[in-house]
Amino acid sequence: MTKISLGSHPYLLGFDQLERLAERTAKGAEAYPPFNIEHMAPDGFRITLAVAGFAEDDLAITTEDRQLVIRGRQPEGDDSRVFLHRGIAARAFQRSFVLADGVEVISARLDSGLLHVDLRRVTPQQVVRTIPISRKEGDHHG
Repeated sequence: MTKISLGSHPYLLGFDQLERLAERTAKGAEAYPPFNIEHMAPDGFRITLAVAGFAEDDLAITTEDRQLVIRGRQPEGDDSRVFLHRGIAARAFQRSFVLADGVEVISARLDSGLLHVDLRRVTPQQVVRTIPISRKEGDHHG
């Protein structure tokens, strides 16, 4: 059985990069920290990450190459503490979300251990564009 990739379909020009982005995102999938994605009508989204124990200064949110990247790193802890059980994760993390063209980050808010990142789909100003056809020099047909 032959696998036809999305990028090789003749009607999907230039989408080979989209396929690579999807593969890269799937490979980087990890369970920490857990998150939700909500649709916020009419054209918004909210990503909520459970980041208990992280302060605002421990978190960084950036956009890089059509990816929303959320990083968390806590300062080194007190070595004098002795844990009998350690079930609260305090490790560094990086979560990436691929953003479609026209999706932008609106705001981010930390509330009771939940980081809310709001996104909005921006409609392009000009949807239909006419492409002029130029005549090749020396071509005098018609």
